[in-house]
Amino acid sequence: MTPNEFRQWGHKVVDWVADYMEQVERYPVMSQVKPGEIRAQLPPSAPVKGEPFDAILRDVDRIIMPGITHWQSPNFFAYFPSNNSGPSILGELISAGLGVQGMLWATSPACTELETHVMDWLVDMLGLPASFKSNTAGGGVIQDTASSAVLCAVLAARERAMDWKGNLDGLDGRLTAYTSTQAHSSVEKAVRVAGLGSRNLRLIEVDEQFAMRPDRLAAAVAADRAAGLRPCFVAATVGTTSSTAVDPLPEIGRFCREQGLWLHVDAALAGTAGLCPEFRHLFTGLELADSYAFNPHKWMFTNFDCDCFWVADRASLIRTLSILPEYLRNKATESGAVIDYRDWHVQLGRRFRALKLWFVIRSFGVEGLQEKVRKHVALAQEFAGWVQGDERFELAAPAPLNLVCFRHRGGDEANQQLLERLNSTGRLCLSHTKLNGKMTLRLCVAQTNVERRHVEAAWKMIQEAAG
Repeated sequence: MTPNEFRQWGHKVVDWVADYMEQVERYPVMSQVKPGEIRAQLPPSAPVKGEPFDAILRDVDRIIMPGITHWQSPNFFAYFPSNNSGPSILGELISAGLGVQGMLWATSPACTELETHVMDWLVDMLGLPASFKSNTAGGGVIQDTASSAVLCAVLAARERAMDWKGNLDGLDGRLTAYTSTQAHSSVEKAVRVAGLGSRNLRLIEVDEQFAMRPDRLAAAVAADRAAGLRPCFVAATVGTTSSTAVDPLPEIGRFCREQGLWLHVDAALAGTAGLCPEFRHLFTGLELADSYAFNPHKWMFTNFDCDCFWVADRASLIRTLSILPEYLRNKATESGAVIDYRDWHVQLGRRFRALKLWFVIRSFGVEGLQEKVRKHVALAQEFAGWVQGDERFELAAPAPLNLVCFRHRGGDEANQQLLERLNSTGRLCLSHTKLNGKMTLRLCVAQTNVERRHVEAAWKMIQEAAG
C-alpha cells in the first residue's frame, strides 16, 4: 500500500469509525451469533495473492460486525467498561503510524519522556501521594492491564522478601500472599505466575460491606509466621469488581508497614474517581502503599489497553526486573540520566501508549473529565434510588460510585431468568456476580456517551422484564 493508497483508504476507515460512533446505539448490544458462526464464513486457508482493500472492508461489515459485542454502546452496562473516545482513537492512530518500540529511552526519547510526564500529571490530577512522582524515589509506568501491574508488584515483593535471591536461586515455597475474598482473580494469577503458588495465597474474610477485615488479615499473617512461613505481599482494593467495595487502606497500610509486607492497591475502575476531590476520601491511606494501579481504559475514556502503575520505590521494581544484555547497552542508559521502562515490567518491547492518554487529558481537560465522572456517579445513584423504591427489588451492596448491585427478591432463579431475558433482547447488556452466595445483577454507568435516557430506558426494561 503506497502512501497515497493509505491516504485514500485511511479517509474511508476514519469515516467508517466515525459512522460507527454515531450509529453504535442501533446495534444489538450483545452479539447474536452462535459459536462457530464467524469461523464458518472464513476461508479455510489464507489467500495466496493479496486482495483489494475494499473487499476486506466489506467483510468487516459482513462477517466481523455481527460478532461484536458493542462495549461502546451507551446501553452497555455490564462488567466494568472498556471505554473509548475520539481523541484516544486519534492518539492510537498516530502511535500505530509511528510504530515506536519504546523499550529504551534511546529507542525513542519522546515515548519515554512523555510517559514519565503524563504519569506525573496524573499524580496531581488524582491527588495521589507525592512519593509516586518521578522526581522522588518512586515513579510511574504505563502497563497493559491491572493484571500485569499486580504481577510486577508480586515479583518485587517476592524479591524484597528474599533479599533479592529469588531470581538467582529460585523459591523455597514458604512465601505467602494475602488479599480479600472479593479481590480480582488477577491476584491469584499473579501469585501463580510469580511462583508463590495458589496454596500460599490467603483469601481474607470481608465485612458486611464486602471490605477486607484487617483483624482477619493480622490473624492470618500471625498464623503463617508461627508455622514458619514468610508473609511478603498484600493486595488491597479500592472498588472491587463484584461490588466496588473499598478496603480500609489506613488500617491495612499501617499493618503492612509494621510487618514489612509489600502493599499493592488495585483501583482499576475506581481510580478515575480520584479526579474529583469529593471522592478522594476513598483513597485515604494510599500513602502507605508500595504500589498502586488504575485503568484509564476503564473509566477515563482511553481505549484499551492502558493501565497506570506507580511504585513508591522504583529501585525495588527495577532490581527485580532488570536484565541488560550487550545488544541493549547504550550511552544514555549507562549515564544514569534516563529512565528505561523495559526494567519496569515483564515484557521488553512496549508501545507508545502515553500518546493516546496525553491526547485524552489535553482534549477533555481536567474539568471535562471531572464532569463525565460526576455525571456517571449521579446517574448510578439515581438508578439505585429507583431500585430502592420498587418493592420487587433490593440493593445487594453499597453503591459508593457508579456501580449498582441489585437483585430481584424472587431468588437466584428469578434473577438468572431476568438477566437472560434482558440480555437476549439486544437492547442492553448487564452482568452478574454472587454476593453472600446470592445471584446479583450489576449495572455500571460508565460508558463514554451514556445519558440519563439510556439509564431510564434500562430501568424500564428491567421493570417490564420482572413482570
